[in-house]
Amino acid sequence: MKLSPRPLLATVAAAALTGAALAAPSDPAPGTTSPTERPEVSMKLLPSGAMPKLGGYRPQRLDLSADKPAEVKKAPKMTSPLYGQVSFGGKQYLVAVDEPDNADAKLYVDSNGNGDLTDDPAAKWEKREANGPNGQKMKQYMGSFQLPLGGAAGKPEMVSLGSYRFDKNDPNRAQLKTTLLYYSDYVYEGDVTLGGKKHHALLADPNAKGEFGGAARGPGSSMLFVDLNDDGKFTNRAEVFEAGKPFNVGGTTWAMAFPGDGGAPFKLAKSNEQVAEIPLPPNHGVGSKITPFKATRMDGKPVNFPADYKGRIVMLDFWATWCGPCMGEVPGLVSAYNEYHPKGIEILGISLDQPKAEDTIKKVTGEKGMTWPQVYDGKFWQAEVAQLYGIESIPSAFLVDGDTGEVLAAGTSLRGENLAKSFQAALEKKQGGAQPAGAKSEAK
Repeated sequence: MKLSPRPLLATVAAAALTGAALAAPSDPAPGTTSPTERPEVSMKLLPSGAMPKLGGYRPQRLDLSADKPAEVKKAPKMTSPLYGQVSFGGKQYLVAVDEPDNADAKLYVDSNGNGDLTDDPAAKWEKREANGPNGQKMKQYMGSFQLPLGGAAGKPEMVSLGSYRFDKNDPNRAQLKTTLLYYSDYVYEGDVTLGGKKHHALLADPNAKGEFGGAARGPGSSMLFVDLNDDGKFTNRAEVFEAGKPFNVGGTTWAMAFPGDGGAPFKLAKSNEQVAEIPLPPNHGVGSKITPFKATRMDGKPVNFPADYKGRIVMLDFWATWCGPCMGEVPGLVSAYNEYHPKGIEILGISLDQPKAEDTIKKVTGEKGMTWPQVYDGKFWQAEVAQLYGIESIPSAFLVDGDTGEVLAAGTSLRGENLAKSFQAALEKKQGGAQPAGAKSEAK
């Protein structure tokens, strides 16, 4: 699960977010861009499969009711139906969920908007079972449905919206008993050229409104993702821009306008309004050099990272006691550390806990067997090391060679069952397959 103070995208259990008010876009200043600097937009609609490319999604809530809407002209035979309407592209589309007690549930969506729930593309709706409180079996349904999205040229195209629903009898989610959650799984994908440099880009509709630009402008409207440092990922604070709000890249402030030319969803030009450029965080991809820092551990000892870890491999682990996914990783992390610490692996924790959480951190680390040192300054998401590294979600970790400062592994390769494998691979790379002779632990 991604957890961030201002996430642009969230995962399954997150609630929809409300963004800050946006300034109206300035009109592009005409005649101020040379041919070599002229921005270009080349993008095509990807009707499904956007979520993995974006790295997450923002779930929208649809409240359901047993009351049958007057707009329903025809419906399949249902035993225990609940109804709702999705607002998409300025239109309303009927939705029905049938959940019999002794049979699998079904999802129906009036994709063609004619009031008939029997003549539309079949929605995908698959059951997943899990153990709930007191061993009770819980049924969660996940799937997708299609709705028409108006294209750049005005021709509608069918796009996919992911959807899911928790068990109506789940006591831990009573507030979602009559709620269907859905999210956009479509995106425009291609390239954006700014200042003569071409970058991979996506234009997303995170609130699943079915519109890009125009009436969709405003908090949380369409968002432009641009891989400015070409590292294959998007950093929220420096590479994601809200439609209708000018942004600065390379010292030039740009404005988006909808629609674009030649079938592109939008166009770019220099803006009359000037805004500051947001610096990119350091590149800490595998093979890059980690950013050094000095800090004070919770035991009062100074740490100089990574210089203090000569001859060792160290995992820098950003986490917090309030972070459920972080705590979910702890048992596996403790197990891997106990196995690989004698072989040359160290861990340095960076806690993003809130102010005055020292006692909580000590209690949690003691109870969970997290015996490695921790750095904590009580600044929550503004923790100094987290700010230096551009951390936007936790858990987040980097495996570093203490001699060279090279990043050996990062991301999902340091989570779950991949963690021990990454420790082993890093040791083999550093030692040529041999274990260190008399490996020394970190100085106490």
